[in-house]
Amino acid sequence: MARVSRKSDEDGRLLKLGEAIRAMRKAAGFSQEALADAAKIDRAHMGLIERGQSNVTMLILLQIADAIGCPTSEILSTAGL
Repeated sequence: MARVSRKSDEDGRLLKLGEAIRAMRKAAGFSQEALADAAKIDRAHMGLIERGQSNVTMLILLQIADAIGCPTSEILSTAGL
Protein backbone atom coordinates (compact mmCIF):
# COMPACT_ATOMS: atom_id res chain seq x y z
CA MET A 1 0.00 0.00 0.00
CA ALA A 2 1.29 3.41 -0.90
CA ARG A 3 1.33 5.87 1.93
CA VAL A 4 0.24 9.45 1.43
CA SER A 5 2.97 11.99 2.01
CA ARG A 6 2.31 14.77 4.45
CA LYS A 7 2.74 17.32 1.68
CA SER A 8 -0.17 15.87 -0.29
CA ASP A 9 -2.48 16.11 2.73
CA GLU A 10 -1.19 19.19 4.52
CA ASP A 11 -4.59 20.12 5.92
CA GLY A 12 -5.10 16.68 7.49
CA ARG A 13 -8.22 15.67 5.58
CA LEU A 14 -7.25 12.01 5.58
CA LEU A 15 -6.65 12.07 9.33
CA LYS A 16 -10.03 13.76 9.89
CA LEU A 17 -11.70 11.15 7.71
CA GLY A 18 -9.95 8.32 9.54
CA GLU A 19 -10.91 9.70 12.93
CA ALA A 20 -14.53 10.01 11.82
CA ILE A 21 -14.56 6.42 10.56
CA ARG A 22 -13.04 5.22 13.85
CA ALA A 23 -15.61 7.13 15.93
CA MET A 24 -18.51 5.87 13.84
CA ARG A 25 -17.15 2.30 13.92
CA LYS A 26 -16.96 2.39 17.71
CA ALA A 27 -20.42 3.97 18.00
CA ALA A 28 -21.80 1.17 15.83
CA GLY A 29 -20.15 -1.42 18.08
CA PHE A 30 -17.70 -2.79 15.53
CA SER A 31 -14.16 -3.87 16.21
CA GLN A 32 -11.72 -2.74 13.55
CA GLU A 33 -11.48 -6.31 12.29
CA ALA A 34 -15.26 -6.77 12.17
CA LEU A 35 -15.76 -3.57 10.20
CA ALA A 36 -12.96 -4.49 7.80
CA ASP A 37 -14.59 -7.89 7.25
CA ALA A 38 -18.01 -6.33 6.70
CA ALA A 39 -16.54 -3.76 4.29
CA LYS A 40 -14.57 -6.51 2.51
CA ILE A 41 -11.19 -4.87 3.01
CA ASP A 42 -8.04 -6.00 4.79
CA ARG A 43 -7.87 -5.19 8.52
CA ALA A 44 -4.40 -3.69 8.10
CA HIS A 45 -5.76 -1.38 5.39
CA MET A 46 -8.56 -0.33 7.76
CA GLY A 47 -5.92 0.57 10.32
CA LEU A 48 -4.09 2.73 7.77
CA ILE A 49 -7.35 4.45 6.86
CA GLU A 50 -8.22 5.18 10.49
CA ARG A 51 -4.75 6.62 11.11
CA GLY A 52 -5.00 8.83 8.00
CA GLN A 53 -2.14 6.99 6.31
CA SER A 54 -4.04 5.69 3.30
CA ASN A 55 -5.80 7.65 0.59
CA VAL A 56 -9.32 6.21 0.61
CA THR A 57 -10.93 5.49 -2.74
CA MET A 58 -14.58 6.29 -3.26
CA LEU A 59 -15.37 2.58 -3.58
CA ILE A 60 -13.73 1.77 -0.24
CA LEU A 61 -15.54 4.69 1.42
CA LEU A 62 -18.86 3.40 0.04
CA GLN A 63 -18.08 -0.10 1.34
CA ILE A 64 -17.26 1.26 4.80
CA ALA A 65 -20.43 3.37 4.88
CA ASP A 66 -22.54 0.39 3.81
CA ALA A 67 -20.94 -1.78 6.50
CA ILE A 68 -21.59 0.84 9.20
CA GLY A 69 -25.11 1.37 7.87
CA CYS A 70 -24.95 5.05 7.07
CA PRO A 71 -24.70 7.25 3.99
CA THR A 72 -21.22 8.24 2.85
CA SER A 73 -22.23 11.86 3.35
CA GLU A 74 -22.60 11.22 7.09
CA ILE A 75 -19.00 10.03 7.32
CA LEU A 76 -17.80 13.10 5.43
CA SER A 77 -19.95 15.39 7.54
CA THR A 78 -18.68 13.83 10.77
CA ALA A 79 -15.15 14.46 9.49
CA GLY A 80 -16.03 18.08 8.74
CA LEU A 81 -15.33 17.62 5.04
